[in-house]
Amino acid sequence: MDFLTILLGLLLSLTLVHGLQLLSTKSKKLPPGPTPLPIIGSLHLLGDKPHKSLTQLAKTHGSLMCVRLGLINTVVVSSAAMAKEVLQKQDLAFSTRTIPDALHAHDQFKYSVVWLPVSDRWRSLRKVLNSYIFSVNRLDANRHLRSRKVEELINYCRRNSQTGEAVDVGRAAFRTSLNLLSNTIFSMDLSDPYSDSGKEFRDLVWNIMVESGKPNLVDFFPFLEKIDPQGIRRRMTVHFGKMLRLFQDLIDERLHQKPGKSRKDDACRDVIDVLLKTSAENPEEIDRTHIEHMCLDLFVAGTDTTSSTVEWAMAEALKNPNTMKKAKAELEEVIGKGKLVDESDISCLPYLRSFVKGTLRIHPPAPFLIRRQAEQGVQVCGYDVPNDSQVLVNVWAIGRDAETWPNPLEFKPERFLDSEVDVKGRDFELIPFGAGRRICPGLPLAVRMVPVVLGSLLNCFDWKIENGKELDMEEKLGITLAKANPLRAVPIPL
Repeated sequence: MDFLTILLGLLLSLTLVHGLQLLSTKSKKLPPGPTPLPIIGSLHLLGDKPHKSLTQLAKTHGSLMCVRLGLINTVVVSSAAMAKEVLQKQDLAFSTRTIPDALHAHDQFKYSVVWLPVSDRWRSLRKVLNSYIFSVNRLDANRHLRSRKVEELINYCRRNSQTGEAVDVGRAAFRTSLNLLSNTIFSMDLSDPYSDSGKEFRDLVWNIMVESGKPNLVDFFPFLEKIDPQGIRRRMTVHFGKMLRLFQDLIDERLHQKPGKSRKDDACRDVIDVLLKTSAENPEEIDRTHIEHMCLDLFVAGTDTTSSTVEWAMAEALKNPNTMKKAKAELEEVIGKGKLVDESDISCLPYLRSFVKGTLRIHPPAPFLIRRQAEQGVQVCGYDVPNDSQVLVNVWAIGRDAETWPNPLEFKPERFLDSEVDVKGRDFELIPFGAGRRICPGLPLAVRMVPVVLGSLLNCFDWKIENGKELDMEEKLGITLAKANPLRAVPIPL
């Protein structure tokens, strides 16, 4: 069979599938959206910044919009009211995830609490996360670890301030987040704060974010799965493999420790001790494979998102010197100039908390919440959402919605000072961590860590852009929304 025959057969099959889809949706009242082209649908409208192009399309077609992407019906949510409908009022109907082809690497989707459907296994893993990692008691017990890592970050910046050398803010914050997590889970640093030893790990995490965030033809045309035409799954297999081998080695090392070295007291146990003990006593709750994949989830989701938020917050501080001045004045008044911020101080620093909320509004860690799926046909606000449709919640658009936020592009922490709006999933105009039963389990750690790091950086130094360069606020998109050009700023001694 020659190439031309194969190509003609493929085009005929696609045309047939397209015709069947039109027939299956003809009787349904779909949400409004752009008229799809044959076969490719509206893929040509996405561009390289889909969060922006879908925001523009929503201004024409509405905040509940149906977009055909290849062979996949995609419903895009772009307002707080519609997000509430999907994530709260019909949370169960949209609780399943659409699995990207890239997540088939090392069967990550079968073991990850992020991708598993709501089920007994999913509930067990969420319970493990909520009880042993992100509970108030566990976070309080590990507070000294976070304080030590923030102190190391400030000492690193202080050394640079003495030489006038710029700090790569995102990279420094990444090392802090990485070592915080590695100490919480394994009682060890994975990066030296005074060298670039964490660069390989950071590049690995970013590569995973980039591959996960790339538009993948397989996700729009599932019949291409075996071909993997862009090689995304192949590269993800390599990246995941490197991380899983690291975690396997660390777990093996712990299992082979001499009994005298193990931590008997529960208060002294790190996360891996607790997980291995739980696995030994209740293997049906969590096993060794789930532990390894949970570590992969934690390190990928918990390092880049935190460091990116700190970097954007510092960029906004430098771009808006009056807001930085107000934040520094509050810090000086409440805790004293030059001191590190402690977690117990956060409740007494309303402007700092508002500063973080303002950053998360304009620069959410991920522009889209992780994709949901309608397993069965469901109605939303009088429109039909067909079964197997994927649902994208555009939190980037929601945070910049002029109907909710006056002057939405203005960074203005003051808008949160007399507001009850918070990031914990109850206020749908600000949901950077999601909402409902699939809200990000790491939220309790993030709301402690980001203000402490940001407040300490602002309170211990004055800051200026390296070489007086113009501040660049361009974005680059993986799953997370990072600065296109790293923020390099010089810490100035007080």
